[in-house]
Amino acid sequence: MNSAERRIATSVLVIGTGGSGLRAVIELAERGVDVVAVGKRPKEDTHTSLAAGGINAALATVDPEDSWQQHAADTLKESYLLADPRTVQVVTQGAARGIADLERYGMPFAREADGRISQRFFGAHTWRRTAFAGDYTGLEISRTLINRAAQLDVPVLDTVYITKLLVRDNAIFGAYGFDLNDGTRYVIHADAVILATGGHNRIWRRTSSRRDENTGDSFRLAVEAGGRIRDPELVQFHPSGLIEPENAAGTLVSEAARGEGGILRNALGERFMERYDPERMELSTRDRVALAAYLEIKEGRGTANGGVWLDVSHLPRETIMQRLPRVYQTLLELQMLDITTTPIEIAPTAHYSMGGVWVRPEDHSTDVEGLWAIGEAASGLHGANRLGGNSLIELLVFGRIVGEAAAEYSAGLQAQKRSADALGEARAEVDNLLAANGPENVRSLQRTLRNTMTEHVGVVRDEPGLLKALAELDNLTERIASVGVHPDIAGFQDLAHAFDLKSAALACRATIEAAIERRETRGCHNRSDYPELDESLQVNLVWSGPGKISRESIPPIPAEIAGLMQDVSSTGKLVE
Repeated sequence: MNSAERRIATSVLVIGTGGSGLRAVIELAERGVDVVAVGKRPKEDTHTSLAAGGINAALATVDPEDSWQQHAADTLKESYLLADPRTVQVVTQGAARGIADLERYGMPFAREADGRISQRFFGAHTWRRTAFAGDYTGLEISRTLINRAAQLDVPVLDTVYITKLLVRDNAIFGAYGFDLNDGTRYVIHADAVILATGGHNRIWRRTSSRRDENTGDSFRLAVEAGGRIRDPELVQFHPSGLIEPENAAGTLVSEAARGEGGILRNALGERFMERYDPERMELSTRDRVALAAYLEIKEGRGTANGGVWLDVSHLPRETIMQRLPRVYQTLLELQMLDITTTPIEIAPTAHYSMGGVWVRPEDHSTDVEGLWAIGEAASGLHGANRLGGNSLIELLVFGRIVGEAAAEYSAGLQAQKRSADALGEARAEVDNLLAANGPENVRSLQRTLRNTMTEHVGVVRDEPGLLKALAELDNLTERIASVGVHPDIAGFQDLAHAFDLKSAALACRATIEAAIERRETRGCHNRSDYPELDESLQVNLVWSGPGKISRESIPPIPAEIAGLMQDVSSTGKLVE
């Protein structure tokens, strides 16, 4: 046995310390279950902390007509009928309880004068149902969950990178990884594992994620363990990402900026949303606003840097300081730009993985016994377009449910089967990468991969481009085999990036293959060679490895919800 190997045993291991991981941890700890959480980046700085706009629940505090059924109807309509109605029902029915949990942990929601939780409009909602804390909602949720986990004394190791899940006879028995600072290996034995490792939007060049997060780790860990991926091609491009500076390209300007009355203009000064959705204008759905901006830029009406203008300078200074403090601060920090006087240059940015690991709708269990996936790592709620504000509530609802399910599974386990072979393979994988001394540089390969995805698999796609992307990926995969990995005195980041690259390559393949298979335009997935929605493709695409895609039918929508859905119109989509 490797002398620098730490062994830990726990009932449940949670991988990922963002909102969903921490909510699961809290549920387990409150039930008295032994739990350990690990993350590859500091828990204070997970992707959840960047979520700005708000969290949805039909609390009806502001609009008494709202109901969970209407929230479900809006979610399904927005998903272009690709969301699983059962998942949607679980989330919308459990939303109020999710908010109550946050209140119980001390979350500082914005409130009306009489103490009711305030709710604001978000694109494509029938009523005001988005609760918030300024435009720092995700950060406040993260802080609230971190504090609660600390009160419960849960061990959180946030410098541990998990490289492989340990499986025997299709049942999980733990995970293998290493410490990012000193390379110490970790063997973590666990009855159950919860994957809360985020999405795969970092495989594009302009993205709202930071450089070492959302690299598709959930895809690789799950698939190598025997799981499958659902709808990897359905990635939400957020309409408003910054273009400059280059090292922060894609940083989000919150949707709240449009919610509060921001106006979009092209380089000619035209308010271009009139062409794409004259009724809702800037408050249209994310996919439409992103597509509109993309087309304006592509057709030559974009700014010199290849963007469009988002202007809030006509709003009262007071409103901006109270409602958009983060946007104001971010632009000052990154560009020395004062949004109270000057418009912001933006372009669509890869923002959210609506697909993810295949899970069952009722409890988010996967194909592997003892393995669950939650949050952006999972799939089922968002379909082809996520309703703004739904991602944060999903974390709370399924964090609780999965925590409960994993606790019961662990308690009912008669014995844990382990495998020296599985452990040996995990160990060898790290050993081999550490010994790798090839000429290829991990960082530049990552950049090449992102260029390929940005060029051919962006907001609008077509078959020739997708096939080209596949060919480039094959070439890249060969080059990945001859990387050199060189940890240094500062730590083992280089090894982490090599694993990130492996994950990204797998996520790219899944995404491209599913994008080729979905020969239609639906929601976030725009095929210029198939501009129409195809009824026969109202299915989920399930990817289980290179070249292996199956179609999965979606259960019918319950009548009480279907009756509340207005038509999904395709106006404003791919206007030529």
